[in-house]
Amino acid sequence: MRGQVQGVGFRPFVWALARRFGVSGEVSNDAEGVLILCAGGDLEGFEAALRLDAPPLARVDAVESRAAQVAEGEGFAIVASGGPGAETRVTPDAASCGECVAEIFGDGRRRGYAFTNCTNCGPRFTILTGLPYDRAQTTMAGFALCEPCRAEYEDPGDRRFHAQPVACPDCGPRLWFERDGGEVGGDALALAAEALGRGEILAVKGLGGFHLCCDATDAAAVAALRARKRRPAKPLALMASCEVLEGYAAPGEAERALLREAAAPIVLLAKREGGLPEVLAPGQGALGWMLPYTPLHHLLCAALGRPLVMTSGNLSGEPQAIGNGEARETLGGIADGFLMHDRDIARRLDDSVERITPHGPMVLRRARGRVPGTLPLPEGFPERQVVAYGGQMKAAICLVKNGQAMLGHHLGELDEALTWEAFLQADRDYAALFDHRPEAVACDLHPGYRATQHAQGLGLPVLEVQHHHAHLAACLGENLWPLEGGPVAGIVLDGTGLGADGTLWGGELLLGDYRGFERVGWLRPAPLVGGDKAAREPWRNALVRLDQAGLAEEAEALFAAQPLAALRMAAERGLNAPLSSSAGRLFDAAAACLGICAEAQSFEGEAAMRLEAMAEGSGEGYGLPFESGVFETAPMIRQLVQDGRDGVRAGQRAWRFHAGLAEAFAAQARALVESGRAEAVALSGGCFQNALLLDLTVKALGDLPVLIHRSTPANDGGLALGQALVALAGLESR
Repeated sequence: MRGQVQGVGFRPFVWALARRFGVSGEVSNDAEGVLILCAGGDLEGFEAALRLDAPPLARVDAVESRAAQVAEGEGFAIVASGGPGAETRVTPDAASCGECVAEIFGDGRRRGYAFTNCTNCGPRFTILTGLPYDRAQTTMAGFALCEPCRAEYEDPGDRRFHAQPVACPDCGPRLWFERDGGEVGGDALALAAEALGRGEILAVKGLGGFHLCCDATDAAAVAALRARKRRPAKPLALMASCEVLEGYAAPGEAERALLREAAAPIVLLAKREGGLPEVLAPGQGALGWMLPYTPLHHLLCAALGRPLVMTSGNLSGEPQAIGNGEARETLGGIADGFLMHDRDIARRLDDSVERITPHGPMVLRRARGRVPGTLPLPEGFPERQVVAYGGQMKAAICLVKNGQAMLGHHLGELDEALTWEAFLQADRDYAALFDHRPEAVACDLHPGYRATQHAQGLGLPVLEVQHHHAHLAACLGENLWPLEGGPVAGIVLDGTGLGADGTLWGGELLLGDYRGFERVGWLRPAPLVGGDKAAREPWRNALVRLDQAGLAEEAEALFAAQPLAALRMAAERGLNAPLSSSAGRLFDAAAACLGICAEAQSFEGEAAMRLEAMAEGSGEGYGLPFESGVFETAPMIRQLVQDGRDGVRAGQRAWRFHAGLAEAFAAQARALVESGRAEAVALSGGCFQNALLLDLTVKALGDLPVLIHRSTPANDGGLALGQALVALAGLESR
């Protein structure tokens, strides 16, 4: 049995099936999956049921069977795992199942126990130190099982059979509350709930790291958390039970189902008027919610009875803390108290972030609960090992082996020293855990990216992949577009990436496949005056776009307090003002013209997210004419300004901007398909995490085949997957 078949209760499932079908033999974990030796009984029915009736957390990719000499009629046994190796997948961490939740609120020996789990739920990847997945190779190795727990662990008929983190209050990890570096006597959860009720901020040790937590209904507490964490405006994640959540949001059926998945991601849900404080997500149309996914979270949420802020335990830009000592050191200036435990975290994992769009689910950040799940390679790719290192922002690593791609967890921005250390650790960690021996490495073209420099120093053949080609390939790969499936029209809209011509791209229409591409169209380039400052200060982008449109007087009226003359001189002379076709910076320009985050944005994408949140309307979009490969932005900017002069409300202007961008790119992509040059259209790049832009573009494409991201991020978090596939396509031809 190949696939996600270890650590999910597969062996006891096989044992029960064998008894049902009268089969004798044995089952064990080995380096390639689950190995079953069987004889007698209804072997055909047994084999069919292995795939059809698999446990909830299992994913069966293949059932391979062959003749063997197996003794018949001696019963069926679960035997010890085989030797080390890593051909099988590791199961992602899974949210508490209903039975375990009922148990912690019941009257049994695990009542109120914060580390209750079973085969169908609990920590996996965050506690794993090696393969095969056995207790001795997890951070539970130091907790010796008591007799009642051992009996459950060894009983194939019990739901805790070989649940590696199984524990109880007598033998497992313990919880405590501390202040000022010292443990406070009493019930830890009750003390934590009392502190939260008083408006205090706590550091809470979770599955993949610490969270910073406060009462989400207390605006003063949230404001204090923002000030201490140095996170002025970026949305804060919330946690609540289903019952409490429904009082503040109105999730649809698809959103409810996503919230309740074993991955338990943060799900973006539309805000309700007059609900929670605006300071949770200033200017945004949605709040990120997740359900409690560990017994500790269930107990804490129940004790307070109100929504909790549950945001990463770190200073903005740094990785979240995972060790107790590390948390005391890095979070001591933020948290008033700590809810601690003594089960070590083997690797840090942020919470996954997802949303439901009119076209299905969308992963914004791939992390806890989704990693290390793998993706099958499309048809036609060779089964060779490569590693890819992604980009500079939203870094993630991708390993390819045995026809599967393992896209790693979100790491963050690599220019941050601690994130760079986490990147290097993840590289070592994944290579060791999956016994990975790459024959080639893929990376971005940009020589200044730390991931690119790392790839160049490994002594392996290196394939540099153009940034937007990687985005296109990632979308193709997720949608299982065959290697020989033919070219597609790729609309790739994002911030910036180094182009094949040495300029900065970001608003692209490509025609290509895994092996290569042609740049068919692009947004009129504009200088990024001040370099990186242009991404932080939207008025800079508005200035150059207004000047291009012949609206210098509008810029002077809107941004009179800014040093316009100096910037115009820099733009004219090309002084720290590289040209870029960036769609992300065009979003910033439009937002600044509407007075949104004009002077500065406190996090990447803030202006664009606010622009999406305020957009409302219908009708035609602003004009973005296409000629000689260039989407001309000046008419769009002139219409945007004229609408303002005519008193058109800001929401309608924001909507017309989105619609104009979608309609223009869709029209040219449609032309490529209808002319026979492309077989389909693929939408990728961080701008397509904007649900409105995605919806308008898909609608503008009509009945054409359209490929979009659903299980991998459209942003740079998916780059490594695309790089790996481009590298494999290159190896296939050798």
